[in-house]
Amino acid sequence: MAPRPGEDDLIARYFAPLAGLAGLGLRDDAALIRPPAGRELVVTTDALVAGVHFFADDPPGAIARKALRVNLSDLAAKGAAPLGFVLDLALPADWTADWLEAFAAGLGDDASAYSCPLLGGDTVRTPGPLTLAITAFGAVAPGRFVARSGARAGDAMYVTGSIGDAALGLRLRRGERLVIAEAHRSFLIDRYLLPQPRLALAPALARFANASMDVSDGLVGDLTKLLRVSGVSARIELARTPLSPAAAAAIAVEPALFEAAVTGGDDYELIVI
Repeated sequence: MAPRPGEDDLIARYFAPLAGLAGLGLRDDAALIRPPAGRELVVTTDALVAGVHFFADDPPGAIARKALRVNLSDLAAKGAAPLGFVLDLALPADWTADWLEAFAAGLGDDASAYSCPLLGGDTVRTPGPLTLAITAFGAVAPGRFVARSGARAGDAMYVTGSIGDAALGLRLRRGERLVIAEAHRSFLIDRYLLPQPRLALAPALARFANASMDVSDGLVGDLTKLLRVSGVSARIELARTPLSPAAAAAIAVEPALFEAAVTGGDDYELIVI
């Protein structure tokens, strides 16, 4: 087992290589963010706690990537392009250098893939479970921020991707038995571990969507939130809910799983109005 570095060495070794120019090499007390000319700043944050939002023994790289991706999903829903993020990390007593190296590697892979550099943050020790919070910054053209409150009577509703994969993947991760092929099992667990932020759709949402939000707490529950703040109601054609082949296979064997698919969280697909 590799020895534990001190806090300054920890930052220099694992996180400074992830920093963009605005992060000043993580050697300052703050970062300097300049949105592109003619753009407005969008800010979002999410906190994750071991045993609540992920399993403590999930792969450390997957934990890091999920923490970043759930924030990127929020930016996508608002029609924004990422600029960077800050990370607050509270490490429990049993952390190891090997764990942190894998965590930083996963975080760096996604920071590079999504052009979202690390700008700063804080690292502390905690007597409680592993806890991390990411605040992400994005940019959108003036007047193009896609709020939840813009849905109007007569609008059509769409969702991206497929719904219910993460909820079924969580059941598998908990050890529940679903009668499906091994390839389907792997797909569903992967969808639970690694959300797919729909950033490629952000420009189209900024131009054409009236309202949008991501599906973090379940399709039915999150749509209800959007409709409430917009002051409208909706008719949902649940039979047309897009399902992946893996989810469809599980539901074909156990139809009651359909309710879990449309009410379970962690899909991080987008509801678009």
